[in-house]
Amino acid sequence: MTDDAPELRASDADRERVAEVLREALAEGRLDMAEFEERLDATYSARTYGELAPITRDLPVGTVAAPEVSMTKEPAAGEWAGRITGGEGSSSWAVAVMSGFERKGRWTVPRRFNSLAFWGGGDIDLREANFADGEVVINCVAIMGGIDVIVPPGIEVIVRGVGVMGDFDHRESGVPGDPGAPRVIVTGFAFWGGVGVRRKLTRAEKLRIREERRQEKLERKAARRELRSSLGESRDDLTEAHRRMLDGHRDMLREHRDERREQRELRREERDRRRRGED
Repeated sequence: MTDDAPELRASDADRERVAEVLREALAEGRLDMAEFEERLDATYSARTYGELAPITRDLPVGTVAAPEVSMTKEPAAGEWAGRITGGEGSSSWAVAVMSGFERKGRWTVPRRFNSLAFWGGGDIDLREANFADGEVVINCVAIMGGIDVIVPPGIEVIVRGVGVMGDFDHRESGVPGDPGAPRVIVTGFAFWGGVGVRRKLTRAEKLRIREERRQEKLERKAARRELRSSLGESRDDLTEAHRRMLDGHRDMLREHRDERREQRELRREERDRRRRGED
């Protein structure tokens, strides 16, 4: 492994690649069972590339390489390039007076979008939107009402709004965006109301991630079956039991994180409804 970015977070796929190297080394007799179990524990506990690197460094199969990371923002490319369309926006303003408004789906965000909620509420959803420019401004004014701005992961958000006896959410401000992604500047003020800025995946993206996890589980099962055919039954029984324990622990942690995230979203939505006076 190179030492260019040892502090970068490792993914589940990176850990699984290291685990596969260890399984091959065990089958070839390069590691005994005690060494294999010790290194497998370290693999699934590793959080960064720097922690993964030493695990396979003395094995001839290879090492885990950290991805190359550019510290400069590259020109727009891929999906984001197709979503920065230029021209005019499909909607430039929205008003809710004792009512509500909604902008979502495939719409084009103009260079400046103005919104007002007075005794009402509004949702501005950018997850599937196109953008008239690489930098857009969304101006939100919430007076005894609430406005939610929903952005997808990868977009840089800068929040410059203020709350006067109200709340203007700055938690997503300053999070770096993907190379080529648009920048969204949220301005305005909240008076006896609130403006929320949240990141959420699209439904399609949630389904894609769920399918990827399902495929990973199937691949792990296939790898275990292959390992059983190459090792003796007694050794394989110990390895299988240990791996099942680790897989169950990882699944439990993932489900716990997902449950906590859903609970936070439910609490946030409940606060938003109370803020808008919907209850």
